[in-house]
Amino acid sequence: MYKHTLSVLVDNQPGVLARVAGLFSRRAFNIHSLAVGPTEHPEISRITVVVDVEGLPLEQVTKQLNKLIHVLKIVELEPDRSIQRELVLVKVRCDVRQRSEILQLVELFRAHVVDVTHESLVIEVVGTTAKLDAFMAALAPHEIREIVQSGIVAIGRGSRSITERALDRPGPASAGTE
Repeated sequence: MYKHTLSVLVDNQPGVLARVAGLFSRRAFNIHSLAVGPTEHPEISRITVVVDVEGLPLEQVTKQLNKLIHVLKIVELEPDRSIQRELVLVKVRCDVRQRSEILQLVELFRAHVVDVTHESLVIEVVGTTAKLDAFMAALAPHEIREIVQSGIVAIGRGSRSITERALDRPGPASAGTE
């Protein structure tokens, strides 16, 4: 199986996310990552969903998504033709002796310390899944107290905008590869 990143433009209305996620759930596909937010147009939201599924079942779900009235556009974002990032906040226990070692890791991974107490640091790391995995592995010898991780957000490379094309096209959604 292969992880696919889909960018789904939808009307910014209550219940749309539940209907979209429900299509994946009914087919027993595991959603690895889900991020939703407004676009540059307040009436449109972007759902970025990462799902582990083979090609043909993904095509079937995409066709079903296209039938939903509030879905405007669906695009699969290929990793080499898109920018994909996620955010992790990590609370790590750290005393004065460990602080310099942890701060070196923060600098090495271009992370940021966003909160400091006498017993802990909260670190913000943004990047690809591989970068975040490497950071967590490097931080593993220290006592990680808490982790909060966002879903992947992604955007196609280049000057083309899928949002503008979705606004220009009346009628049902269309699927494609950016």
